[in-house]
Amino acid sequence: MPPADLQVQIFGTKKSADTRKALRFFAERRVKTHFVDLAERAASLGELKRFTQKFGVDAILDRESKRFAELGLRTAIYGEEKWLSILVDEPYLLKQPLVRLQNKLCVGVDEKLFKEWLG
Repeated sequence: MPPADLQVQIFGTKKSADTRKALRFFAERRVKTHFVDLAERAASLGELKRFTQKFGVDAILDRESKRFAELGLRTAIYGEEKWLSILVDEPYLLKQPLVRLQNKLCVGVDEKLFKEWLG
């Protein structure tokens, strides 16, 4: 059983199947989750920087998303700072979910990694 003060932060949208899967994974293990619905509130620049420092901007950018095509970004070549400023305003360009447990980070659903986090 995980410690009572353990809380996982999950960034995603309710429409995302992977986000729902991550929420369900932690709920089944009675781990408190703080869900940040990107449809209602964008992730902060600081939060996004945390993920890009570990994985790089390409790892959190969903180039296959419908929104990416709608904005005509297929041929866009930007630096990390420019992408981050776009991602703050356009959360549907993010791969979902972004999961954080204290200083541990994950992009997408990785149940094996989640189990390691919980011990």
